[in-house]
Amino acid sequence: MTSQSQTKKAVGQEKPKNEDVEMDTAPQAKTEAELKKEERDKAQQEIKGYTALIERAVTTLESRYATRAIRASALVRPKLDLEILEATIVQYVQESSPVKKLLVKALGIAPKPSTGSAVPEVSFFVALLAILYLVDKKKTETVLELSSQLIKELQALNRRTLDQIGARIYFYLTHAYEQAGRVSEIHQFLIASYRTSVLRQDLDIQAVLLNALLRYYLHHNLIDQADKLVAKASFPESAGNSQLARYLLYLGRIKAIQLEYSEAHENVQQAIRKAPTTSPAAGFQQVAHKLSIIVQLLMGEIPERSVFRQPMLRKSLAPYLQITRAVREGDLSKFQEILAQFAQQFKDDKNYTLILRLRHNVIKAGVRKISLSYSKISLRDICIKLQLDSEEDAEFIVAKAVRDGVIDAVVDHEKGTVLSKENVDLYATNEPQQAFNYRISFCLNLHNESVKAMRFPQDVHKKELEEVNELLEEERAAANEIAESSDKDDE
Repeated sequence: MTSQSQTKKAVGQEKPKNEDVEMDTAPQAKTEAELKKEERDKAQQEIKGYTALIERAVTTLESRYATRAIRASALVRPKLDLEILEATIVQYVQESSPVKKLLVKALGIAPKPSTGSAVPEVSFFVALLAILYLVDKKKTETVLELSSQLIKELQALNRRTLDQIGARIYFYLTHAYEQAGRVSEIHQFLIASYRTSVLRQDLDIQAVLLNALLRYYLHHNLIDQADKLVAKASFPESAGNSQLARYLLYLGRIKAIQLEYSEAHENVQQAIRKAPTTSPAAGFQQVAHKLSIIVQLLMGEIPERSVFRQPMLRKSLAPYLQITRAVREGDLSKFQEILAQFAQQFKDDKNYTLILRLRHNVIKAGVRKISLSYSKISLRDICIKLQLDSEEDAEFIVAKAVRDGVIDAVVDHEKGTVLSKENVDLYATNEPQQAFNYRISFCLNLHNESVKAMRFPQDVHKKELEEVNELLEEERAAANEIAESSDKDDE
């Protein structure tokens, strides 16, 4: 009985089980095909927005909309593929446009009927996207052929609203020639195209072609021709910052080769300020900073250490940091070791000849260091410390340093010694005044450039004139009423 009663109690104590089963509400993972389709749809929506900006630029004659669309095309560039480009051609390129035939041939896709925009700027913008895709796929010959044919169509149309897109096509054409190793073939084409752009006042294309010509001359070490081109051709003020930064960099290199270091330093610094600091512009920043460091050293200045610590520049500027240390210490043997170790890299950077000029700066730094350490020292000891060939070389170098104002000393030729004078108070000289004047002029130039770069609404002054005229008419009407009422009162 006890066992039966215990089993009944146990059965009575059992709770009824919930028979409802919870459903799995977690979202299922999307397949790779679905993710790709979403990315393509998103890319096509972005392209739709860019084409709308291009059409708006044509209708309103405002180039800033086209600038915005071209800049934003860098965002959709990694997402481009043949399927997206094919759909874009069908949707936005007109059937009768010659651009469509060129794109179909270059991309190797099947021709399909299209109902695109009648605005030719949209067709050329789609062609620019196709060029970006081909450049990323490293199809250099295809880019050459497509760009050349597009430029012929651009010259035939001769529309100012196509200038910005045309400038990009010219840029990628010159880039393709460089990649193909056929730079020598493009000189006559660049000269003829630049002449045409000047006659037609294609300012954006002028800027690109002028930079391409300077790059060609610098590539072949034709410094005199590059200097003549800079003297006779003016860079368009309305050009974008990217082209202006390139122009200033090329100008700085020309001035540095011609021993005009102060102008070279100013141009290179402006190029660094104008250039973007994002990762796509890392290569330009590295090239500009390398040239800036060498020019500063040639001017007798030491670059700031913070320049070498930037993450984007640290690795590429490592050899230049060692060169800077050798110049600062005045160690000629260390300078020669670094020069021999990184000679190939300096030649690839096209800075080797400029760095060779630093040997004299290293010697001057060593002489300055010696003059601060010794009040009297023999030319023989200077020759040993600087590792010079003879005492005569040491005497000539010290004499030149005295004449240039590097050191304040007297050379005793008969006794073969150098007597250093006491240190002069720096604030008793004109150096603080010159530094202050340089900073003031820099701030004023920066203010003037900022004012020039500001964008003002069109015809605002006309609206103000209309308001003033309305107020004057109201005042005249009020004055006439007062005069009429006073005449009635007199009667």
